Amino acid sequence: MKRKQPGESSQDGGAGYGTSAPLFVMDIAGIRGAMIPDVGGKAANLGELASAGLPVPPGFCLTTAAYQRALAASGLEDIFMALKGTSGPGPDAGATASGLDRLNELAARARSSVIDAGVPAVIAQAVRTAYEELGDNVPVAVRSSATAEDLPFASFAGQQDTFLNVVGVDSVLDAVSRCWASLWTDRAVTYRTTNGIDHATVALAVVVQEMVDSTTAGVMFTANPVTGNRHETVIDASPGLGEAVVSGAVNPDHFVVDTLRGEIVARILGDRQVEIRAVPGGGTERLERDRRRLPDDPAPQPCLSDDQVLALATLGGAVQQHYGAPQDTEWAIDAGGKLWLTQARPITTLYPQTTRTPPLAGEHAFLNFSLAQGLTRPLTPMGLAGIRLIASCVARTAAFDVPDPRSGPPPYYEAGQRIFFDLTAVLRSRVGRAIVPRVFDVMEARSATLMRGLFDDPRFTVNNKTPLKLIRHVGPVAAKYRVPQSLARALFRPVASMKRVEALSAELRQALAVPREATSHQRLGHVQRILGEEIFATVPQVLPLPALGFAMVALVKRLLGEQAPYDQLQTVLRGLANNVTTEMDLALWQIASEIRKDPDAVASMVDQTAAQLVEQYRAATLPPVAQSRMEEFLRTYGHRAVAEIDLGMPRWSDDPTHILGVVANYLRLADGAESPDQQFMRAARDADEQVARFVARARAKSPLHKAVVKIALDRTRRFAGLRELPKYNLVLGLSAAREQLLLIGKELAATHRIERAEDVFFLDLDDVEVALAGDDLRETVSQRRAVYGQELRRRHIPRVLLSDGTELEATAGGTGGKHPPDTVHPGTLSGSPASAGLVSGPARVIMDPVGARLEPGEILVAPSTDPGWTPLFLTAGGLVMEMGGPNSHGAVVAREYGIPAVVGVPDATSRISTGQHITVDGAAGTVSMEKP
Repeated sequence: MKRKQPGESSQDGGAGYGTSAPLFVMDIAGIRGAMIPDVGGKAANLGELASAGLPVPPGFCLTTAAYQRALAASGLEDIFMALKGTSGPGPDAGATASGLDRLNELAARARSSVIDAGVPAVIAQAVRTAYEELGDNVPVAVRSSATAEDLPFASFAGQQDTFLNVVGVDSVLDAVSRCWASLWTDRAVTYRTTNGIDHATVALAVVVQEMVDSTTAGVMFTANPVTGNRHETVIDASPGLGEAVVSGAVNPDHFVVDTLRGEIVARILGDRQVEIRAVPGGGTERLERDRRRLPDDPAPQPCLSDDQVLALATLGGAVQQHYGAPQDTEWAIDAGGKLWLTQARPITTLYPQTTRTPPLAGEHAFLNFSLAQGLTRPLTPMGLAGIRLIASCVARTAAFDVPDPRSGPPPYYEAGQRIFFDLTAVLRSRVGRAIVPRVFDVMEARSATLMRGLFDDPRFTVNNKTPLKLIRHVGPVAAKYRVPQSLARALFRPVASMKRVEALSAELRQALAVPREATSHQRLGHVQRILGEEIFATVPQVLPLPALGFAMVALVKRLLGEQAPYDQLQTVLRGLANNVTTEMDLALWQIASEIRKDPDAVASMVDQTAAQLVEQYRAATLPPVAQSRMEEFLRTYGHRAVAEIDLGMPRWSDDPTHILGVVANYLRLADGAESPDQQFMRAARDADEQVARFVARARAKSPLHKAVVKIALDRTRRFAGLRELPKYNLVLGLSAAREQLLLIGKELAATHRIERAEDVFFLDLDDVEVALAGDDLRETVSQRRAVYGQELRRRHIPRVLLSDGTELEATAGGTGGKHPPDTVHPGTLSGSPASAGLVSGPARVIMDPVGARLEPGEILVAPSTDPGWTPLFLTAGGLVMEMGGPNSHGAVVAREYGIPAVVGVPDATSRISTGQHITVDGAAGTVSMEKP
């Protein structure tokens, strides 16, 4: 019988074999990417490759309809029901061991049932026909094609089985049954249960393809999966079948191709000690070779020639061009030297590139501003829209050209639904290089290190050596908001300066008000005015005051030199007045203290979950003291939230679950030593005493030194605490905008433009205008929620991203060639000193503060923190953060409370385990870990 060639279809055009309905078998040549529900991801991708004229071995696919028919004959209904009542493994393995055993038992029963049932006769006949059209007893590969595998954002390859070099129709049918059964392996069932995937909705297709008896095979990534570089193709190759490379059984040859230049830029030979070969008559064999070199042996040769490597890279480029995104491919070269593609799927681990391309050619570097703000999670689409307007307001105030405020200013970019700023102009400016990294030394120290690592990169050579442009942009802001006058008032009339700050906050609240009877269009206009005008106005009028306060500390250091050591200067910054965040935290503690006076109230609250307490709060049935104090607290601080710079995030007034949970946790604490409010007062006394000592040392130098130091430290104590106020006011404005958007959302939901009011936060301002005009945007919301959910699950977020997709931390150790800062010696992590002190205790790794519990003395280990986290600080023994610098939010608050802290510790949340005993040295910036 004539063997079909690649690209040929069956006589009926490749639609299928036989006349049965539904369709059980389809020719690969007739499959397209949109058919995933019917043929699974693997077959859909192979069909797409074939349709593009790319070299794919001929074959056919048993559709999911075939699996469903076979499943119906397998009697799995009782297993489905049993699985619905069984939970998968959670974070506490001991608590779920019995559940895991039950899952494994059910999985084994399902596999046996599927294999015993075999392939139904009508399907077996269709398979026989399709197989015979390939040729006489043609060796084939039989592979699973799952509907949830090989998809964008959902790749979990390798969950199901593959059978290679299968010969004869009976063997093919047996392999098909075993592929179906592989959907029920212990691992696959546990994965689906753990990830909330309904077992009954997951179907499996099976691909049967002519076997490529390869001389060399492997994998190819059309973008560098380690660094993210979109201009590099990475190839791993080994002799024999590709299974050795895919399964990790061999150390392959490794090639990196610069696709812009068409050059091989890296070539690393593996030992290739394992080789998998096809056996005549069916099956495979594993050969293990001793490739150790003797002194007189010739140098080893790669298993691919340079021409083959470049041909593969060219083929990979064609695959990527077809899909429009980087691909993870599998390939093989047959005895005749022909290249074949046996698989392609998206590379799901790459961090997205920026959503728009810089207008100027050349390489660009983007700083992750979200991380600088302590925010690791993505922002909602409306949250990003709000930040774009605020950034545009800042840029216009600084005399930058902003053609479209809703798109953001020219340096503003987004990637992975996070905020980035183009650093290129900074890196090419002497002034920028001198100033910006120093700012980030205290905000997000690791980012500053990465910036400096680019100083020697020839792509970012300095071409702007004068500060005139900077002055041209800073000057208008300083003049418009009378910054010099504010600084002079703070120095010489501090009481009047504080009154001015209070007046500014009151003026902002008045500006945020909107008439109750406003229309949705009027509300939308008000939102744009809040975000595009009002919010920023207070920042340049308030921010100079805390800046002055911290500058005065530097002045004292300069005047007193060695008589003002770092740890003593840090003491001056503890227990600061006028810090809205510490005032909020202490107010929350005070609520718990007042509730403690009523034993019945305590008893009724500690036995409730946070959700139950919220229900009682909304029904006004909490104990009277708790109800009244919580209402008062939320009137003042209800605009705050975790990840609060995203106006799409619920405020505490919307959902007080976190706050009520924190209060309940405070109530559960046993009476200990010093309470947080007492600690704060002690810190303030210690600071005053240290100020007196500094003044005394200055007096010994001269009366002038004494006067200057006394005034300087007075201004520090008055104004440094205002550091949190600009963000507090910013969040106040965001909350007001959120309130108006929710009202608009209610109207859109009532008219079925969106499903529910909260969906408005998955639109942007332009979308809202379209919806108000009558368009149905429910599908848009659904798609954006899906993307947001994917980004929410992303754990690795780059600090600096280059325009070619390279993540700077993944290159040269992430330090631009300098020594890695993350380890001092085994068992010790290092970061930036943030709050002096030494503490040892059990670690508590917390990724989300909502619902988290922190026992007294436990050391909080977190990715980053914002004001929504700080109620946890009151009981923390110490703090370790992956992000941040000495003046980041978490560091400042840690100093306020006098708890040792180290920030900017790479991968702390994955290197440290909950319960592990660690020692935090806040002065040295180190974290020592005992073995868990």
